Amino acid sequence: MTVYNFAAGPATLPDPVIQHIQEELPSLQGSGMSILEISHRSQMFDDIINTAKQDIKDLMHVPDNYHILFFQGGGTGQFAAVPLNLATNHHKIALLDSGHWASRAGDEAANLGVDVDVLASTKEQHYTELPKMPHPISSADYDYLHITTNNTIEGTAYHTLPEHGDVTLVGDLSSNFMAEEYNVQDFGLIFGGVQKNLGPAGVTIVIVRDDLVKHVDHVPTILDYEKFVKKNSMFNTPPVFAIYATGLVLKWLKDQGGIAGIEAINRKKSSLLYDFLDNSELFNNNIKKSDRSLTNVPFKTPDPELDKQVIQAADEAGLKNLKGHRSVGGMRASLYNAMPLEGVAALVDFLSDFEKQH
Repeated sequence: MTVYNFAAGPATLPDPVIQHIQEELPSLQGSGMSILEISHRSQMFDDIINTAKQDIKDLMHVPDNYHILFFQGGGTGQFAAVPLNLATNHHKIALLDSGHWASRAGDEAANLGVDVDVLASTKEQHYTELPKMPHPISSADYDYLHITTNNTIEGTAYHTLPEHGDVTLVGDLSSNFMAEEYNVQDFGLIFGGVQKNLGPAGVTIVIVRDDLVKHVDHVPTILDYEKFVKKNSMFNTPPVFAIYATGLVLKWLKDQGGIAGIEAINRKKSSLLYDFLDNSELFNNNIKKSDRSLTNVPFKTPDPELDKQVIQAADEAGLKNLKGHRSVGGMRASLYNAMPLEGVAALVDFLSDFEKQH
């Protein structure tokens, strides 16, 4: 039985990458040492981390005035790092509340003493659509605007970025990082954990414009952008294996035609599932169509007990981890970069058969 993993993260990885890791795990590049035991100060790891940085730069067309950094602590760590490093002028940020993780980012900034102005929220609509900018904003009032480009739990995404005037835009791209194209120059800072589209859990990528990297007092060194720039992300021991595996996925992405190529595939995958749901008499996706995510598709039946039956039967059929987030229930299919089109087709066939039986 073929197994397809629809988990929201850590998520499925490309088969060729897993095979490469398996083959090379006992002896990295014929060195006699595993990637699990090499020094982060070795020339081998220097080559790994610098190649990964270059591949990110190539894939995302990162301009020369941006730094590419590797952190630990996940996206949650960056909820603290970003305000500590950037909210240093007005000590005030703007935020569009598009879901659970955007709200969490605002809470963390507020916990650090930053004034958080929630410009708009769709919480009352159960986050079934994206909040829109209610009025123009200015850098005279805010240090930056925080958005979550893709809302993993709720299944919405900004395919067109909100107007933000001259205010620095900070994007949490964790769940659609390199799954669809964005212009890096539209952002002052981008961050995202790799465990959804780019690698195993353990590393968070930060892409930050150089004018935003400065000395700030009282920032914990493990979250200090200036120190990580100076130390090439090796202020302390970095997540060596996760960076290595991410580097292999980046090579795989290049083979898929880069981000433009993988986005085209992701659109095919999501359209296949959305088309089924829109024509189903049993299953429903209630997200505003223009705001639908390419990577996270939540759906339900009218009956929570029937949802449980779907999840159990799907699991037995090799369609794993379809249970929705506890805050919304139902099902969720995460269609990240490594999920093949065949996996989505298998899911649609299963759901169609289930509907006929119920």
